[in-house]
Amino acid sequence: MVAPLHWGLGHATRCIPIIKALLKHNFKVLLGSDGAALELLRKEFPELPFVELPSYNISYPKKGEYFKIKMFFKLPEIKVTIKEEQKIIKELVKNKTIDGIISDNRMGLRSKKVPSVFITHQVNVLSGNTSYFSSKIHQKIIKKFDACWVPDVDGEVNLSGKLGHPKNIDFPITYIGPLSRMSPKQLPKKYDVLLLLSGPEPQRSLLEDKLTEEFLKSDYKTLMVRGVVEDHISAYEKENLTIVNFMQTSDLEKAINESALVVSRPGYTTIMDLAAMDKNAFFIPTPGQYEQKYLAKELKNKGMVASCKQVNFTLDQLEKVKLFKGLKNIDFTRDYVQLFRLFEGE
Repeated sequence: MVAPLHWGLGHATRCIPIIKALLKHNFKVLLGSDGAALELLRKEFPELPFVELPSYNISYPKKGEYFKIKMFFKLPEIKVTIKEEQKIIKELVKNKTIDGIISDNRMGLRSKKVPSVFITHQVNVLSGNTSYFSSKIHQKIIKKFDACWVPDVDGEVNLSGKLGHPKNIDFPITYIGPLSRMSPKQLPKKYDVLLLLSGPEPQRSLLEDKLTEEFLKSDYKTLMVRGVVEDHISAYEKENLTIVNFMQTSDLEKAINESALVVSRPGYTTIMDLAAMDKNAFFIPTPGQYEQKYLAKELKNKGMVASCKQVNFTLDQLEKVKLFKGLKNIDFTRDYVQLFRLFEGE
């Protein structure tokens, strides 16, 4: 079972190369998630069986500074979701439906009876002045799994910084290299800017409204991928903007290759995808999202990607892009045979 958290689409999209590798190595795969994340995986792998899991129902407040307070009051609901996940896993294991679990940040998807892997790039969870406590709580959860896979490399040149490189932990971490479903291709440039939207509401919509207003004023030939997964792909033109609700992997890969610049959230999966494709980018962190603020700042300090606060974004900010070198691919050879040995049994 491969089961990503539904918090935007990033957790689901970075599971795509894992699922493809499992199938290539003759494993049978059961998909598990909820909402748009499950819809995306079902569209990518229509032949695979799936289980709809309970939702964590994570959303952002309109004012980012209230996010931590909102999450605190949501903890009882999250605990209920984790218990529901554990009931589902117990039944699946009892019925011998699954022999192993790969959970991308779904905390209740583990079993003592089958190998259980937790995928995360956030072994340390940043939450402002409570980062020590949020990190310790998360590490306590990770420790209950049989393995922790971090989609990054071990060493100074990495993408996740202190998020994926904790100090003084008492469980092993396996660095599996950046995960990306994308590959660079030399294609003629069709768009000046690709606006790549994702993440929980209402912040996804707020950014969409702001970017639409800004880019309609411009001469940039622009493609906006809204990140709204629906039954059918729909597209329409609005002056210099081409607007698409969502794209599957092959179309999105083509669109990124055809674009000179990508404007997006600095979600970790987006960073891995753009690094794999050696792209120039501009990042706008989600208000109140400490992880994205940290990643944007880290990449800015390393001279790789320009960024600014959502409230400060104007077209003039894009002039900064030329001062940065862009994201670069990190070479890594992943040994899937060794990784998947955990699931081979007797």
